Amino acid sequence: QLELVESGGGLVQPGGSLKLSCTASGFTLDYYAIGWFRQAPGKEREGVSCISASDHSTEYSDSVKGRFTISRDKAENTVYLQMNSLQPEDAAVYYCAAEYGIFTFHATCPSVHSFGSWGQGTQVTVSS
Repeated sequence: QLELVESGGGLVQPGGSLKLSCTASGFTLDYYAIGWFRQAPGKEREGVSCISASDHSTEYSDSVKGRFTISRDKAENTVYLQMNSLQPEDAAVYYCAAEYGIFTFHATCPSVHSFGSWGQGTQVTVSS
């Protein structure tokens, strides 16, 4: 069974940084596209960033472009989301999701419905 586990969330002051991890067990991430999504209370889940299978491409939402960086460590079977210059509007539960065989993106990340495997989420709080 495919399992994704997120970690690295926490409380950070505005302007601070966090690095989220999405680690897979039961399968190798290499040929999976990975998406990071977030959901704040009362809001829909939104795409933040994604990396395609075999790392052909990455995409970011406009709200995080230039501040967040997605990367993959094949040896660790983990995808990271480095988040810098965090702001209160970045606070949310962050989820990673995986889908096999998505090698290219069309200017944006695939939608929530395109990903079949999800982690349980990790809370990010940005507050002074």
